[in-house]
Amino acid sequence: MQIPHDGFVVVADGAKMLFLRNEGDSEHPNLQVERKRSQDNPANSELKANRSGHVGSSGAPGGSSYEDTDFHQLAEDRFASETADLLKTRALNNDFDKLIIVAPPKTLGELRKHYHGEVEKRLVGEIDKDLTGHPLGEIEKIIAAS
Repeated sequence: MQIPHDGFVVVADGAKMLFLRNEGDSEHPNLQVERKRSQDNPANSELKANRSGHVGSSGAPGGSSYEDTDFHQLAEDRFASETADLLKTRALNNDFDKLIIVAPPKTLGELRKHYHGEVEKRLVGEIDKDLTGHPLGEIEKIIAAS
């Protein structure tokens, strides 16, 4: 996939986000960081107070099991929603014409739920990979190979 000149690339997962702009051309991309953001999101086991248990039909222990809320996943989903809101704001301000999103499948799915119409109009590609820990040169190569 080619990254157009001045194209906007968002590389995100549930806790990190990079807004990148291609200052090169589509043949020789040169991604530059415009903005980066991250959130501290400890493991779910560190966030919850109680362990999963069992509840019977009478409400007494020993019946069917239930799962605790996954606070870690909720925080990742909220971060993806906030990323989509930032994209909406930038699209409405005409900060970009072409957009490529790179995110792991879960994050990409959550982002899609929150795409604004103006973001969708500018979206030229999505790549379902986690590249938040990769250097820019490697991100350029992976996008070009996709």
